[in-house]
Amino acid sequence: MILGRPERGKPPVEPVTLKILVAGGFGVGKTTLVGAVSEIRPLRTEEYLTEAGRPIDDLTGVERKHTTTVAMDFGRITLREDLVLYLFGTPGQERFWFMWDELSEGALGAVVLADTRRLEDCFAAVDYFERRDIPFLIGVNCFEGADRYPVADVRGALDLDDDIPVILCDARDRRSVRDVLVGVVQHAMDYGTERRQTVTT
Repeated sequence: MILGRPERGKPPVEPVTLKILVAGGFGVGKTTLVGAVSEIRPLRTEEYLTEAGRPIDDLTGVERKHTTTVAMDFGRITLREDLVLYLFGTPGQERFWFMWDELSEGALGAVVLADTRRLEDCFAAVDYFERRDIPFLIGVNCFEGADRYPVADVRGALDLDDDIPVILCDARDRRSVRDVLVGVVQHAMDYGTERRQTVTT
């Protein structure tokens, strides 16, 4: 069924729209993830890296990267006919972090992408969402040639609470990314339920 066009005898479906952030370090695959699942042409605000930024931008481990997101990435995916996610990819470089507050306004939850070769690059995103009480999960982007680590080891290295999901994924693969997005929506819903129960008891 086409979204918004009812089957015969059924009323039209008005979808619920949810905002999900995609955060993480520079070059971890945020733009790739949004592009892999977006059913619309993703909005990208990439600019070429320049010599002027060389002293500021740490390209260790991402030497082949030639562009960087300077504002945000934006995409949309319909999980069900009644549920649409709007994806906002945050800029990864420290000098653009001032935009995170505005991008996170009204977000249901967040995916923090991690690269096990540069795990420390996602510390800032983890700290950000913990401080603002925004539910998040860790998506470990399994780059070719990178060592694979058990989920428990990644959780320990990031000092995560036991209730924060850690999912291995491939940011290039639509099905893999969809699983991550379903995971963050479920986690955010569970988180909200637990908070409401805490308030009422």
